[in-house]
Amino acid sequence: MPSEIAAAGGVVVRDDGRVALVHRPEYDDWTLPKGKLDAGESFEQAALREVWEETGLRARLVRSLPSVRYEVRGRPKEVRYWLMAVESDPGFSPNDEVDEVRWVSPADAAALLTYDRDKGVVSAAVA
Repeated sequence: MPSEIAAAGGVVVRDDGRVALVHRPEYDDWTLPKGKLDAGESFEQAALREVWEETGLRARLVRSLPSVRYEVRGRPKEVRYWLMAVESDPGFSPNDEVDEVRWVSPADAAALLTYDRDKGVVSAAVA
């Protein structure tokens, strides 16, 4: 069986309760900021790094959220998520992976998110 892909990400929530979603032009989807672990990196470190790389936000971990598992091109993938709070927001600049960040209410997130698995993570974050 192919080795599992390890990834991490965050549900970043502002003081006003809005959640950060990212649009990836390569897939034309709306999802949560996340990505694969680098060598030697912990899940927590990867989650913070990926949020920063994809959104420009410096965040802090608040609490762990349910992980999701699915297959990518026949390989199992686990994504561990954390609820995160914004530490600083220097502003978003579009990059190779993400062309837009949108702050939405949890209800609007449920409508906008492309994948049902992400909807469940947002629900757990705001519960």
